[in-house]
Amino acid sequence: MRHSSLFRRVLFTLGIPLLLVLGTSPAWANVSMLHDFDYSKPTFIHNHPFAKAKVVLQVSQADPARWNLTLNNAQNLLNYFGQEQVQVIVVAFGPGIKMYLPKNKGIADRIAAINAEGVEFDVCHNSMEAFKKKTGHLPPLDPSVVIVPAGIVRIMQLESHGFDYVKP
Repeated sequence: MRHSSLFRRVLFTLGIPLLLVLGTSPAWANVSMLHDFDYSKPTFIHNHPFAKAKVVLQVSQADPARWNLTLNNAQNLLNYFGQEQVQVIVVAFGPGIKMYLPKNKGIADRIAAINAEGVEFDVCHNSMEAFKKKTGHLPPLDPSVVIVPAGIVRIMQLESHGFDYVKP
């Protein structure tokens, strides 16, 4: 066995789980819709076929108070309709992608809890690339975040398929 393939095998066997345990997930470890995004056929991480209400929440500001308001809105929708009766997608782009950085511990804990209840969290790949231009690296994202090609396009896609739009 060549050394380079042994290194790759060790990296993928030990490296990724170690990164996840340490809480520094590389961006490529997230679920991505980059290669199979179809505007006419939205796909979801959490399927809610019996949802009576569908809502997309926009996050485009680097403001922790706005992030908390957005998460409160998502939780309130879950509480009112029930998990199986509402489909909620939170889409972050621009400065709003900072909401998904794992260093925001209180926010990250809330995202994990609400994600477990069926809320999907999407991030704009274009904004990730802009972050990379400024910092030299892609943003480390919360592992539950889904990468979409463009945040605004995802919002438009969801609206065209019956989602109500809310910008808290």
